[in-house]
Amino acid sequence: MKMLYAAKTITVGVHPTFKVFGLTIDGDIVMSTLLAAAIFLFLALRMRARVSAGVPSKLQLFWEILVEQVTDLALSAIGPKGRRYVPLAVTIFLFILISNWLDFIPSAMHPGVSGPIFPAPTGDVNLPLAMALLVIVWVHIESFRARGFKGYFKHYGQPYLALTPINIVEEITKPITLTFRLFGNLFSGGLFVVVLTTLLPIYVSPPFEIGWKLFDTGLLGAIQAFIFMLLTILYFGMATSHEEEHPVAVEASH
Repeated sequence: MKMLYAAKTITVGVHPTFKVFGLTIDGDIVMSTLLAAAIFLFLALRMRARVSAGVPSKLQLFWEILVEQVTDLALSAIGPKGRRYVPLAVTIFLFILISNWLDFIPSAMHPGVSGPIFPAPTGDVNLPLAMALLVIVWVHIESFRARGFKGYFKHYGQPYLALTPINIVEEITKPITLTFRLFGNLFSGGLFVVVLTTLLPIYVSPPFEIGWKLFDTGLLGAIQAFIFMLLTILYFGMATSHEEEHPVAVEASH
């Protein structure tokens, strides 16, 4: 009976919505995305206002360490030309990390409703898909610029012309896998919390919920942000390489 009750009370993918030009918009996801963007811009602008050549503040030290680590990663994966993609990689990592960690905010629409005001926007498929499409479109633009018209279309036939259909399918699936890797992990973690709090007694579920939040949102949220950033760097490296052996080696390591 309890399982049947849980099945009736657990709602998945339900959001407060509004319509714009006939399109249905998830209001809480939009608010969460704007909040994550605002936090990111606040950290960036505050660091810029307080940057110092002397003893760095904690915020400046955080930014310096982050940029240094991402730069080392880009240089090791792509080479010297990887520096141009460091700002994008840093932005993606920190924005996704903030978006994932919004799930820590203990907010609800009103008493008795488990849906938070600011859910992790990466737990909804729309934001990960938008970021994945942005990255992949940018990757193809950079590939076209680096290889030229002839080289861009020629690389689909590497290393053998017969593999062209497979290479095309691989390019099509890149934004799909990039999307569902991030969305799936965040969504499943949130769904597990909902199931946990529904099935367990009220006096038992809080410790389990807190422990799972620390593991899923805290640790796995940071890992997923890193993976999305890493794959972005690798995709740019493979797209701009003129040596066919190098992209294969990178893809194999991935």
